[in-house]
Amino acid sequence: MTSITIYDGADTIGGNKIYLEENEKGVFLDFGMNFKKYGVFYEEFLKDRVIRGIHDLIYLDLIPKLNIYRNDLIPSDVCLSSFPTLNVEAVLLSHAHMDHFGNIGFLNKAYPIVASGISLALLKGILDTSQMKLGPDVAFFAERIEGANDKTRVVSQKKEHSKFLSRNFFCTDDFFPSLEEFLTLQSRSTKPIERGSLNNIFSLSTQFDIEAFEVDHSIYGSTAYILRGSKNIAYTGDFRLHGKRAEKSKEFINRSKEVDVLIIEGTRISRNEDDKDINVSENDVYENCLDVVKEADGLAIADFSARNLERLEIFQKIADETSRELVITSKDAYLLYALEQVDHIDRLEHILLYDKIRERNDYWESHILNTAKKELQYIDPTSINHNLEKYLICFSFFDMNNLLDIKPDKGCYVYSSSEAFEEESEYDFLRLYNWLEYFGLEPHGFNLINDNGRLKPEFIEGFHASGHASKNEIRETIQMINPDIIIPVHTENPGWFKKEFNNTFLLKNGEKLQL
Repeated sequence: MTSITIYDGADTIGGNKIYLEENEKGVFLDFGMNFKKYGVFYEEFLKDRVIRGIHDLIYLDLIPKLNIYRNDLIPSDVCLSSFPTLNVEAVLLSHAHMDHFGNIGFLNKAYPIVASGISLALLKGILDTSQMKLGPDVAFFAERIEGANDKTRVVSQKKEHSKFLSRNFFCTDDFFPSLEEFLTLQSRSTKPIERGSLNNIFSLSTQFDIEAFEVDHSIYGSTAYILRGSKNIAYTGDFRLHGKRAEKSKEFINRSKEVDVLIIEGTRISRNEDDKDINVSENDVYENCLDVVKEADGLAIADFSARNLERLEIFQKIADETSRELVITSKDAYLLYALEQVDHIDRLEHILLYDKIRERNDYWESHILNTAKKELQYIDPTSINHNLEKYLICFSFFDMNNLLDIKPDKGCYVYSSSEAFEEESEYDFLRLYNWLEYFGLEPHGFNLINDNGRLKPEFIEGFHASGHASKNEIRETIQMINPDIIIPVHTENPGWFKKEFNNTFLLKNGEKLQL
């Protein structure tokens, strides 16, 4: 008998933790961080205590109360023996966004991870460049030990006595040896990474026959799955039908027709969009942003979501067509380098790296980027200042302080990312606007409006394409697949599915559906 349990993500956007079980063995579909739940207790300067392992997260119900976590993260005052133990054969990752992979690092190290080659490379690149201690530790991790005098603490081992451990991976597509080398490349310190196994998904044995399909999303390497057992189950992950790889999503839909169960995301079902459902394509974004940069007098800045490398490539094309040179941060460059280990495409050849003023280079930058067999070209802020109209720089809000070194006095800023939905992120836009006004940069993609005496951002259509399927695309997908059972996840409005489709089953977090 097959069962489906939604441990998280049933009524929130993100945090998917979906367990499929057959014959008392099963697989997880994603194991992500639920930002909404975390936000109830934590913010930028108040976080869970790394030294307490999983204590804080278990106590606050931020991860499921299950006996499935790494032993080295369990302090002496946490007992998991009373919680259910699952026989997990694998974790199937849909893509490399934190709300889908952000809690995998806590899981028992024996559970292999299934993902696309691009997702695996990005997981490594994200971890290499991250300042976080736990959470993103999917590609590798350092085992911890009990505190010598306080067993409620879990602490890092001394450098000379420890090493990083790589998890075991199954890749959903063919891969080059360079990916395997990159996954164990020292990048954080002199501590070596002990090599785990990297195999093709066809060699993975589980209770389900697993088929993986590339789908279109705002990050490369996104994957949907069909699992065939006594019941056939399709899982979309995050997907869309209006991006560069829309045909890939349609191929998955065609192969999923008549499955017994469809587990489908509904991110945009939560939005107050009418039935005509605004759909901006990536080509629309390209054309609108191109028009702005063409007319810009002075420096041009592009701001888009981290790890949206497709959007980065769009701005590379815009830079070429406006006779500007594209300038990116070292972190973006490192992710492009990671991507190259999968497809062997050199995306750094005609790109400049911003030479940020700092005390020292990070280890991954000094020992990886600068030793890669490339001639990376850096540009300093003074050189940019001397010829502002020559450059298109990819900066986010958190890079705005670099303008103090560049000192522009005119230009444009293109906001090409998602809208703000929380009050705190709206405050970020007020701060952003202050930076832009100070340096004479004209904003595009958003304005500030007065809403009952309070300034808030108003976003302008056409500068960002959503990474998620619209209402109409969701309807079309369900109608084409025609499943017996629909289970919505990754949505704040699961009731919409029930109104639209009578065969919808609404599961609460922790609830099991026996098929």
